[in-house]
Amino acid sequence: MEEKPKKTQNKIKVGISQGDINGIGYEIIIKSLMDNRIFEQFTPILYGSSKVLTYHRKAINVNNFSMYNIKTPADANMKRANIINCLDDNIRVELGKSTTMAGEASFVSLEKATNDLKNGSIDVLVTAPINKYNIQIEGFNFPGHTEYLMEKFDAKDVLMLLVNENLRVGVVTGHLPLKDVSAAISKERILSKLRILNNSLIRDFVVTNPRIAVLGLNPHAGDKGLIGKEEQEIIIPAIDAAREEGIMALGPYAADGLFGSDSFSKFDAILAMYHDQGLAPFKALAFSSGVNYTAGLPVVRTSPAHGTAFEIAGKGMANPQSFRQAMFLAVDIFKNRKRYEELSKNPLKVIS
Repeated sequence: MEEKPKKTQNKIKVGISQGDINGIGYEIIIKSLMDNRIFEQFTPILYGSSKVLTYHRKAINVNNFSMYNIKTPADANMKRANIINCLDDNIRVELGKSTTMAGEASFVSLEKATNDLKNGSIDVLVTAPINKYNIQIEGFNFPGHTEYLMEKFDAKDVLMLLVNENLRVGVVTGHLPLKDVSAAISKERILSKLRILNNSLIRDFVVTNPRIAVLGLNPHAGDKGLIGKEEQEIIIPAIDAAREEGIMALGPYAADGLFGSDSFSKFDAILAMYHDQGLAPFKALAFSSGVNYTAGLPVVRTSPAHGTAFEIAGKGMANPQSFRQAMFLAVDIFKNRKRYEELSKNPLKVIS
């Protein structure tokens, strides 16, 4: 009897960088991958350490979990969680502490996973949380994952986009001190972010004719120049330029009013001017289910919308929902992009 071809060989390979070994990264990874149903959707590959995995598994009293050891993504077991050991056995876990060793381990994992993403060995990348201070070593001189990946993939610009089922929030300026935000905002920068956001909504999220709300920088969106001039001189001209390009950008809106009412639900995405203006309300509304997505890259990268949470590391208290959602969103975006590319090549093809 002729053997049927194995469809599992076409499953999407999800690369996972381990993040900080002293935080909750391994805990949320373990908890997320314990559900065997995910292997029907994709194949997870962790770049990390079997030794560290065992340490965290014991710390949170999980006995019925293991990962399949492989050397390259090509060796992945399609029905298991896989791990590529990229750390030496001298690695030491110190739960809840920021250490140089942990920073180095974060970078080794991230670099290996990123290189495999770049050469096509994995399809998407999900990054567990890093500590932005201890990872500042030779080879990594960036405020975070976003800036690192932007350079690695030679992207002209990218957009930090926080996503859940009902809300998408991007930021014009990311990991930047608040005192530097005003000087960093320009018409060109806002317009660039709007282009990325509009394109991502269409290609990555299958949104037809996206509507984007643009926030003001100042309280009350400047009150027509009474509380700052940035809206009149920079933000409104950027919105006008975007609309001339066919981007349905509206605003500027006062952040408190938009998020405080139900008005935000009328838009497909919101563009905030700075990090906390967008992320604070997003996390208040969608902390456990939120995902951080880097729009504008030629590849797909997501992460949970939270940090290392050193204070609860190893206590079994970490909620894996955000990390789990990050994996599924990465897979969905990968599929949406493939579908978009297919339809773009053949626009007359009938959609079944």
